[in-house]
Amino acid sequence: MTELNRISSHLLWLGTHALDIGAMTVFLYAFREREEILKIFENYCGARLTTHMFRIGGTQYEIYEGFEDQVRVFIKDFPKKADEYETLLTENRIWIGRTRGVGAISAKDAIDVGLTGPSLRGSGVQWDLRKAKPYAAYADFQFDIPVGERGDTYDRYMVRIEEMRQSARIVGQAIEKIPDGPIMAKLSKIIKPPVGDIYHSIESPKGELGYYIVSDGSTMAYRARVRPPSFVNLQALRQMVQGHMVADVVAVIGTLDIVLGEIDR
Repeated sequence: MTELNRISSHLLWLGTHALDIGAMTVFLYAFREREEILKIFENYCGARLTTHMFRIGGTQYEIYEGFEDQVRVFIKDFPKKADEYETLLTENRIWIGRTRGVGAISAKDAIDVGLTGPSLRGSGVQWDLRKAKPYAAYADFQFDIPVGERGDTYDRYMVRIEEMRQSARIVGQAIEKIPDGPIMAKLSKIIKPPVGDIYHSIESPKGELGYYIVSDGSTMAYRARVRPPSFVNLQALRQMVQGHMVADVVAVIGTLDIVLGEIDR
């Protein structure tokens, strides 16, 4: 009986650490690819995280020599890296056991609570502002909108895995369509918002990022309000974790992909 207890305890130990090692390995693998992306940012504007390339009407600098080649190398290699993530997790029975059926939310409830982005699409709702209300040059690109079926933590994970591949696909098309000509439009130094109110949103990686502006015609907006995805998506947490263990809350929050600084704001 003592030996059986030892076997059971060590099997539990191995299972626990297998999950820790598997998750940590993928975490470090993802940092490997992230580092290559940050190198491109740094080569362009000197910053890795707090990039400052975009301007109203264009970009701050001309792209550097070798930019296109560096991006092409990355996006050509990235799908194989995403396959490595899936090799470690997608069919991993420990991963499946901790994510499938955990934190599930139906399509109707997801819409009612205001979920957006991958958290909404994980519940089977095919809603992406880049397709539903195309802006910028997204109408010129070919890409798919991955969706889940059960709306659980596993489906949200799968949606994000596929969205990384679709992002690489978009970048591959964009790099081949960079036009010649000026990098900035000729604009007035002072831009006055039109009189009235307007709401415009984009599809950010975490969900819908919107701005509501009220203007009286002066150089400063009368009122401005940001609609952040993390703060709105977090309100679904209570419904998603009911009936689960405290340990499951970590996995659910992970697939909601919140930023606490945005929520505190």
